[in-house]
Amino acid sequence: MQHTNLKWIYLVILSLVWGSSFILIKKSLVGLTPLHMGALRTLFAAIFLLLIGFKSIQTIKKQEWKWIIISAFAGTFIPAFLFAYAETEIDSAIASVLNSTTPLMTLVLGATVFSIGFHKNQLVGVLVGFIGCLALIWEGASAHPTQNYWYAILVLIASVCYATNVNIIKRHMQDISPMAIANGNFIVLIIPSFIVLYYSNFFNTKIISNPQVHTSLLYVLILAVVGTGIAKVLFNKLVQISTPVFATSVTYLIPIVALIWGLLDDEIFTFYQAIAAAIILLGVYLANRKK
Repeated sequence: MQHTNLKWIYLVILSLVWGSSFILIKKSLVGLTPLHMGALRTLFAAIFLLLIGFKSIQTIKKQEWKWIIISAFAGTFIPAFLFAYAETEIDSAIASVLNSTTPLMTLVLGATVFSIGFHKNQLVGVLVGFIGCLALIWEGASAHPTQNYWYAILVLIASVCYATNVNIIKRHMQDISPMAIANGNFIVLIIPSFIVLYYSNFFNTKIISNPQVHTSLLYVLILAVVGTGIAKVLFNKLVQISTPVFATSVTYLIPIVALIWGLLDDEIFTFYQAIAAAIILLGVYLANRKK
């Protein structure tokens, strides 16, 4: 199949997979605590990725491990817990829209911390995106008075973590293969994940034997293997057969898929929230538009 057609297939698959991740987080939290969910998601993804690409770790040089470690915590470990805690209070669809600010955070950090160029269109896009973000949180708090919308800040912090990771990879890890980065990240996180599970009392017999926990574990397994492991491989392939601009356009489709899942799960998404979401995506578009 020609790359022209194949790249669209990959784009659609990734949109469906990553757009479904937010509802899977929500379902996982029915039987698990945020600490359990974040740690198990990391462990399951680690096992899967190490099974398919463990040998790639041998290509990582000694001096590169410090960046692998930072990348592991900023790009995977910390966000996994932030999203879990956020979705104990805010809807999955809202979390997905706020997550789409990651490209904006990437630009801001790139310019302020990593000395990466920043042009006028990008500045306008960032400002528009953040206005939409504030509007989404404000309207969400008004439409859902029983939810604590301060938890939305956790998603924005996760976006900053993702943005930090992207800039670190671009600045310091260009010579490391994507598979090696992924496997290096997760081998670093195995012990911290077990520590979290141990001190959060996950191995208690009452918890492990709970049928509701078993169902939640299935959701976490799908989230980890498909949403993290397989999706990483597909995205790397998409970048190779298309362009970075085309590959990152998945950002616009993820909230649409997440919103559909949210509505099917009886989440409320108001007209004004839809407008705020559109403003955020407009900001992302303007920030990624060529000069």
